[in-house]
Amino acid sequence: MIEFRIDRHSGVATYLQIAAQVKQAMRMGLLGPGDQLPTAREVVESTTVNPNTVLKAYRELEHEGLVEGRRGVGTFVMASLATDAAKAGAPLREELDLWMGRAVSDGLVVDVVDAIYTDVRSAHYEA
Repeated sequence: MIEFRIDRHSGVATYLQIAAQVKQAMRMGLLGPGDQLPTAREVVESTTVNPNTVLKAYRELEHEGLVEGRRGVGTFVMASLATDAAKAGAPLREELDLWMGRAVSDGLVVDVVDAIYTDVRSAHYEA
């Protein structure tokens, strides 16, 4: 089951945070076709967001063809975004995990790690 974490200070709309976290879980293979998303009520209870916000996030995902709402039953994942490279145990992921462990050991804070990642990523991928 996916556990949503809402950052109320991020400047990103809550519904977009929920949608992004669903997509991230799909990319990591934690959610796949046929899996049911938490009900709006469950999300509201765990995050204290407005039910309409959850429904808006789910509608956004449905509009993208990633999930399907079934009246009276729930919302289900319809597509897979997972790749073998993103799954636990994949070689590149293992290398990144080792690097991240070294970063923590060297005392790097999250903001510095994010800055390094963003800088290196932009050197390899066009915006």
